[in-house]
Amino acid sequence: MKNTLRVALAASVAAMAFATAVAAQDTYSFALWGDMPYAKADDAPAIPALLADMNASDLAFSLYDGDIKDGSSECTDQIYLDALAMFKTLTAPAIYVPGDNEWTDCHRINNGGYDNLERLEHVRQVMFATPTLGQSTMDVTRQSAPYVENVMFDRGGAMFVGLNVPGSNNNKVNDDAACTAKSARTPAQCAADNAEYEARDAANIAWMTEAFAKAAVNADKGIMIVIQGDPGFVIPETEDDDESRLPGKDGYAAFLDALIAQTEAFDGQVVLVHGDTHYFKIDKPLPDATHMLPNFTRVQTFGSPNIQWIKVDVDATGRDVFTFQPMVVAANAMKSMSN
Repeated sequence: MKNTLRVALAASVAAMAFATAVAAQDTYSFALWGDMPYAKADDAPAIPALLADMNASDLAFSLYDGDIKDGSSECTDQIYLDALAMFKTLTAPAIYVPGDNEWTDCHRINNGGYDNLERLEHVRQVMFATPTLGQSTMDVTRQSAPYVENVMFDRGGAMFVGLNVPGSNNNKVNDDAACTAKSARTPAQCAADNAEYEARDAANIAWMTEAFAKAAVNADKGIMIVIQGDPGFVIPETEDDDESRLPGKDGYAAFLDALIAQTEAFDGQVVLVHGDTHYFKIDKPLPDATHMLPNFTRVQTFGSPNIQWIKVDVDATGRDVFTFQPMVVAANAMKSMSN
């Protein structure tokens, strides 16, 4: 009888230890950052302190939501090599999502008048030669070519998705004026941009839909979708000034409709992370300013000249799954105050 009790007690202790170990594995922290460094804001001196702060924070990985340069500097090959060197400074794996400044806007005269679709192919070849960036690696799944920048991975009861949804209306060109404004583009190149937009938008929606389906099969409690472009979430100031659907933002319409539908059907928390607008914000702007999807949250990350980052704690047993803490690097806060 005593032996039986000892065995039962030992089994109970072992089960508790296993449960504790599993819980420890399922709780972790990671970083959100993007829209930096910008040469025009002289951000480079602030980057080492930012990277050191992240390296000292016991992070599982970091997610960078695009814009490795500012929107008025040239899209030279060196820009991408400099970004790779920056990511290599991080000890934890880094997952990079492209922004508009490194491909969509490269047609601008002050960006060097490049063919922006050629720059997109360059981004795909150079920035995604390895599954992840940083000094260590992690397993991720990438969409088939040409959309190798789109990524997903599952960890600790949460699904993560990165999508190439950049600023500048998602590379959709609405008219001749938008085509040629401050640009070296030809009408033929603008037509090619719109064809690219339609194909990539469909691929993005398909990849996101697949991620939601996998999250449901895995019984994940949360899903985080990371893009670069701000889709135009603006709370109206008055009833007569409804800016919840801004004109010129229609390049995001199909994506947002799909996101709303998937969120409504998902039994868990959904977070959309984006950069582009450069100041920290958390709110619930979908489907519009006067209605709320209870399980949807938008997070807007810091960006130049605010060289800061967001720490995210993940606990699938928690009410919100993801909790967010703005990490203000003291030396860089002084830089922000001086700008």
